[in-house]
Amino acid sequence: MNETAKRARAAIDLAAVRSNVRALRDLAPGAQLMVVVKSDAYGHGAIRCARAAREAGAPWLGTALPEEALALRAAGDTGRLLCWLWTPGGPWRRAIEQDVDVSVSGMWALREVTDAARACGRAARVQLKIDTGLGRNGCQPADWTELTAAARAAEAAGLLTVTGVWSHFACADEPGHPSIAAQLAEFRRALAVAEAAGLRPEVRHIANTPALLTLPEAHFDLVRSGIGVYGVSPSPEVGTPEDFGLRPVMTLEASLASVKRVPGGHGVSYGYHYTTPGETTLALVPLGYADGIPRHASGTGPVLVAGKWRTVAGRVAMDQFVVDLGGDHAAAGDQAVLFGPGDRGEPSVEDWARAAGTIGYEIVTRIGGRVPRVYVDSEVPAQGGGRSEDDTALTGGVA
Repeated sequence: MNETAKRARAAIDLAAVRSNVRALRDLAPGAQLMVVVKSDAYGHGAIRCARAAREAGAPWLGTALPEEALALRAAGDTGRLLCWLWTPGGPWRRAIEQDVDVSVSGMWALREVTDAARACGRAARVQLKIDTGLGRNGCQPADWTELTAAARAAEAAGLLTVTGVWSHFACADEPGHPSIAAQLAEFRRALAVAEAAGLRPEVRHIANTPALLTLPEAHFDLVRSGIGVYGVSPSPEVGTPEDFGLRPVMTLEASLASVKRVPGGHGVSYGYHYTTPGETTLALVPLGYADGIPRHASGTGPVLVAGKWRTVAGRVAMDQFVVDLGGDHAAAGDQAVLFGPGDRGEPSVEDWARAAGTIGYEIVTRIGGRVPRVYVDSEVPAQGGGRSEDDTALTGGVA
């Protein structure tokens, strides 16, 4: 382990990534699976997680930003890859040249991608997105006929191939929410309009992780999973990771920086929101909100130290927080586990999400760059160290 990793580390279990990909594929046997690796694979490391997903048979990867998609190509990925969050002036030509499927939600984007296709003399791979009710990106239904007709004309001119039509759910993590049926109906109408325009997309997709897990009628040709790949539940209403055969991928742990006895009435951290009720032992965990530990979990965040769950004592600071061990013993250098798969009785990502009043997505994604990702793999001989040059290499993807 490198020197930085002695302070703290996020251990990323690549075997769990592969296992989760296989489990998710089994839950949607009639559809292809897209593994979403945006935001550095939700904080887990995009290159290594993408490689593990490809090894487990994921035919598609998905990113938000074009820079994320191009980084995967630069690392050697050659499989199917969709990028969806574009702004005017984006790197359309580079994406076309790298065989990245690009998402188009309006006429401005269609114009830019066709201009780029003309410039490089190569047809773009385009997926058209319809806003079925989420209200973020995507073409409004009132403009959909125009967009599909223009896309078909560009396709006939050899400037692009429409490879997909897609959308995104707003409330699939709330099973039974009335918007789910409404969005599905709108999506089916959009597919009919696209077909009437002469488009024959390879894949039609609307299902995100919660829809993949609970809504088989939304699976169509392809399902997308982000948070499920990393073994985190989309919401308590959907179920636990274990309910679907998923295993948490990230374990966040740190070495105690200090352990000391203090008298009763001793203030702890900024603002003295916690005062020791009597003589006790305080342990210092060298992680703080600069590392992504939510300040909102001050006084509530759970940590496994000295064999027991403890709670953050007082405020989470920028670089550190304190736990009260009571009469229990520990020493500087002993391990504190913030969350993991639960094999040692440690808290879960979901436990931290509840403590901070947020969602599991935010807990893992916000773990910062000061915390090295150390890759472990129970299916192969043990690997050492944290990030290395090998972490940036991604072998060829599944076509």
